[in-house]
Amino acid sequence: MSRRSWRQWVARALTMAWLVLMAGAALAHKSSDSYLMVQVQADQVNVQWDIALRDIQFAIGLDSNGDDQITWGELQQKERELQAWAVSRLSLQRGGNCTLGQASLQVDEHTDGGYAVLAWSGRCPQQHGPLSIQYSLLFDLDAQHRGLLKLDLDGATHSAVLGPQSGVMQFAEATTVGAQFVQYLWQGVWHIWIGFDHILFLLALLLPAVLMPRRRDGHGDGVHGVSRFKDASLSVLAVVTAFTLAHSITLSLAALEIISLPSRLVESAIAGSVVFAAANNLVPMVQGRWLMAFFFGLIHGFGFASVLTELGLPTGALAVSLVGFNLGVEFGQLAIVAVFLPLAFVLRHTPFYQRGVLMGGSLAALLVALAWFVERAFNVSVFWWT
Repeated sequence: MSRRSWRQWVARALTMAWLVLMAGAALAHKSSDSYLMVQVQADQVNVQWDIALRDIQFAIGLDSNGDDQITWGELQQKERELQAWAVSRLSLQRGGNCTLGQASLQVDEHTDGGYAVLAWSGRCPQQHGPLSIQYSLLFDLDAQHRGLLKLDLDGATHSAVLGPQSGVMQFAEATTVGAQFVQYLWQGVWHIWIGFDHILFLLALLLPAVLMPRRRDGHGDGVHGVSRFKDASLSVLAVVTAFTLAHSITLSLAALEIISLPSRLVESAIAGSVVFAAANNLVPMVQGRWLMAFFFGLIHGFGFASVLTELGLPTGALAVSLVGFNLGVEFGQLAIVAVFLPLAFVLRHTPFYQRGVLMGGSLAALLVALAWFVERAFNVSVFWWT
């Protein structure tokens, strides 16, 4: 294969990757999650399960009059069907199947909309031994759905992400510090990978890393590719380090409940950060991208903390779990950089990258982020499927 043909092949591959990313960002700007909290003490079990109303509507239907507004009355009409549907997709075992009584039903608001809150009390056949959880909510309809589990088993705190390949899990009565670290490490990786707004912000900052202004008589005249991979790597390192340092600070402060900000404000500001970073690629306003990474990274840290708050930090291994989650975010972030940077460096001299990826990609990111901002700031639906 000639060098030119190889570059064209890589260009097509990067084009497809970028289109997939933008489609994912637009179509799945908020992943489908439910929040499952289970407390087991001896043979007593209490369960609280928060399920998004939009997911319930998708699965069994709630909007009986078709006005795109789900009311408390419509939810109550489907209460019996909702409970039967939920119970059929959750099983707890400790020496046999744990039995759950009649559920109570309430409604709560999360950052992404309304949730039905189902709560049960019940008993397990045994007072000691491991607890097994089998979870399959929405897996037959949405392979991207995940259940965020927070488990208190006889005083030992566990957390996990339940997905199609991890829908059956077993938990021991006690857990080691190392096991806690690994659990939260993986959760950090997973949540940066499904955080499309965080990914889009990072990529918007990294797109110009393989380019530099073309100078002619002291004036800017377009861009051209950097001459050495080292130059691009140092630029990326500055951005990633600043972003990491900033969001680590606010993630820790928020997770430890030292500082708390309204989730609606945080999510709107995160969308705004993507808008600014993408706009800066189209009309340069700030030269030091690492400064943007640090400033907006402080906001993104509060966004990461909201996920960690939902999962909960175990009091017995608080510092280890916090460090594990933070490192997981960094590993997930570095994996993205490791895929992006070599491809971008190969294509840095091409009009495809300089115009199509940098300019076209930045414009697409700006439009998607503007829609996110309107949705989050004004609580309206821009995307018809949300």
